[in-house]
Amino acid sequence: MPSEGGKATVRFGDVGVCLISAVPNRGFTVSTEQSGPQTLTVTFSASRHRSEITATTRPRSRADVREVSW
Repeated sequence: MPSEGGKATVRFGDVGVCLISAVPNRGFTVSTEQSGPQTLTVTFSASRHRSEITATTRPRSRADVREVSW
């Protein structure tokens, strides 16, 4: 899943979602949070931009990208 801040690759399975890789673009850092087996958030941060990719298996497998600039 590409974003302005970088690219994340996830795998959706029967019991949840897992991170395969998260590669930030130049000038961005990356952090991850997994609140449970069904939801994973990858955040790429820079001084004036944040890209947040959320992958979930509930209610169905999907990934959403949220871009925020200030």
